[in-house]
Amino acid sequence: MKEVKIVSKRFDIEGINHIKKAIEHGAYSTIHKMFDKDPKTIVDEIDKSGLRGKGGGGAPTGAKWKLMLQDFKLPKVLVINCDENEPGTFKDRQIISKDPHLLIEGIILTSYAIGANDVYIYIRGEYHQWQNILQKACDEAYLQGYLGKNILGSKYRVDITICKGAGAYICGEKSALLESLEGKRGHPRLKPHQKEPEWYFGRPTLVNNVETIATVPFIVENGADAYKEYGTSKSPGSMLFAMSGHINNPGVYEAEFGTSMMEYIEYYGGGIKGGNLKGVIPGGASTPILNATEVAKAKLDYESIKELGSSLGTGGMIVMNDSVNMVEALKNLLEFYHHESCGQCTPCREGTAWVDEIVESMLRYSASYNSIEQLLQIGQTMNGKTICVFAPAVSGVIDGFVKKFRSEFEEYLRGVCNE
Repeated sequence: MKEVKIVSKRFDIEGINHIKKAIEHGAYSTIHKMFDKDPKTIVDEIDKSGLRGKGGGGAPTGAKWKLMLQDFKLPKVLVINCDENEPGTFKDRQIISKDPHLLIEGIILTSYAIGANDVYIYIRGEYHQWQNILQKACDEAYLQGYLGKNILGSKYRVDITICKGAGAYICGEKSALLESLEGKRGHPRLKPHQKEPEWYFGRPTLVNNVETIATVPFIVENGADAYKEYGTSKSPGSMLFAMSGHINNPGVYEAEFGTSMMEYIEYYGGGIKGGNLKGVIPGGASTPILNATEVAKAKLDYESIKELGSSLGTGGMIVMNDSVNMVEALKNLLEFYHHESCGQCTPCREGTAWVDEIVESMLRYSASYNSIEQLLQIGQTMNGKTICVFAPAVSGVIDGFVKKFRSEFEEYLRGVCNE
């Protein structure tokens, strides 16, 4: 299998999270050349590369950056989404712990390209250890002149502030994240009718995921065509995929888009642990599950996974062997969604509670004969009728489990325990 090292190229170097070691191995090399470039040429290169957002949606990064090039009267802001609360996803913390200066280099390049001076990193509240690592790296970058006023003798300024969340899953949604940054309750905002940037205290704002920004130095250093040498025509480049569950070598491994999912699991994960493959949640807990037959066909790119009725999401693969009770697995996920719904929209607030209760009644053998249909109908009612994609994601998760493993749900309705 072809190994790719774009974001993870320095992960295995001991002491790389210290700036002197990082500089020895090429960190910040692009910053010395940055001021020779017109900011717009950097935006154009990112757009040409086909870089897609790696925080879940996979939207074209260049298109978002171009929205920031308008002639705004107010100062621009860059916000880094490090609210990594998606179950099954742990790649952002890998970047921070293994190569924090790569992220900071990407932040400086991005800020220069869009004309921002103030950067906010919104980090998951439970990530205390990684916040400390990142803060230390930022302090080192300030001392070396890569952050602050007059970067490397220029007139350009970049300041980074790390903001700690309070553990709300919904704040991974970019507009809820910005509401939280503004000191408000983390409720998603209504989407505008036209294309425009996000807004932080009325200032035009770009929100990007950690891995997306950490990919920028490679593209600036090597060019868009070098990035497009990897991946597929529609999903160029690579991604850090995280594996957990019934796998012999759980962890985070980089692969180019278009790689066979099964080949990835075998090569990096060392195969299925403790049984045969039953299913894989491909992109974090909010993406519909794939059964073993679908996994054999799947490729790790946005289009392939979409054709199978799921989503690549954050690339967090949760692997399940044939010992897993799928009714119990769904209950585990629905408890999470029930707890994490922000409560702003009635279909989500009430729906997540209702579906959680129905599956619980199945496990207690007290469900009604039509509970499966009720579950699917409630999921349908939740889909497309809320401000953000939280409820539609729950609907997709329910559909995936029930439709692909329906016999296990039916056994509980017959009072037969599948143990």
